[in-house]
Amino acid sequence: MKYASIGPISVYLPEKCETSDDLKREHPEWDLEEICQKTGIYSRYISASDEFASNMAFKAASRLFEEHNIPRESIDFVLLCTQSPDYPIPTTACLVQHQLGLRNDCGALDFNLGCSGYVYGLSLADGLIRSEVAKRILLITSETYTKYIDSGDRSLRTIFGDAATATLIDSSDTQSLGPFLFGTDGEGANTLIAYGRGIRPEELSLKPRHRRRWASSLYMDGAELMKFTNSKIPPLVERLLDKAGLTLQDVDIFLMHQATRKMLESLISAMALDPEKVPIQMEHGGNTVSSTLPILISNLRKEGKMTHNQRALLLGFGVGLSWGGVLWNDTWKPN
Repeated sequence: MKYASIGPISVYLPEKCETSDDLKREHPEWDLEEICQKTGIYSRYISASDEFASNMAFKAASRLFEEHNIPRESIDFVLLCTQSPDYPIPTTACLVQHQLGLRNDCGALDFNLGCSGYVYGLSLADGLIRSEVAKRILLITSETYTKYIDSGDRSLRTIFGDAATATLIDSSDTQSLGPFLFGTDGEGANTLIAYGRGIRPEELSLKPRHRRRWASSLYMDGAELMKFTNSKIPPLVERLLDKAGLTLQDVDIFLMHQATRKMLESLISAMALDPEKVPIQMEHGGNTVSSTLPILISNLRKEGKMTHNQRALLLGFGVGLSWGGVLWNDTWKPN
């Protein structure tokens, strides 16, 4: 039996960096000090007007190949997670396969998930490797949420940033990922939704949970998402640890979707976790949706804060409503 193993990760961030000082100059009426204190976010990267999910995915993957000497012909499958695709049709993963010059017998698919997307992608990759469909998988996350956000939207503009990541998933004789657990509650679909961006016209769309205060096509009910996270994630963690025969104390580090500082501090309190075990790193990038977890892992590896065979628990949660978790031992060693 072969298993999926998380290899090297490369990150692409757009050139434009928008800081809280920039927002203060543009909107002096916004209380940026209070906003930044609650969100923990002080700058975000914004994709250019001619830069889209496929462009960013290409740059992240190209960087992965170059930084880690990975032959392009070795890739058997591309999994691309995005909620801001270039087109409804065709699949963005197909565009990226062509741009990267990957083999024509390489599989490629998009999957539309946000904050839980990286955990889902790891599960899909694990299934492809266990079933011997693929040996080496390119898992990409690429999000341009800022294109959904109006410049006057004080709530969303101060939180979301754009980013793309590329992770090499290799087959291994040793199991380092698992078990996985997931959850879905489509009743909460109208807590985070983009209007007028799909086939369904807005007049026939789900109504937002509360009054829309801003002109953005993206709507988010932050309070409801906070309630959802606090109600679903602690039980998920408990069931996951029970399934693995472990306790909270057996986990060395909790890697959580970097939503906002307030959200993560609420979860730390709800589960009585040691804050030292829950890294929060969103101040210079913001909430990049499906890209937050791979960015976090990449940063922690570079900082030497993840050790070989350290037991981690990865948690993603948000839009859908969707949530997922997986236990992971990092077995990758840089060359």
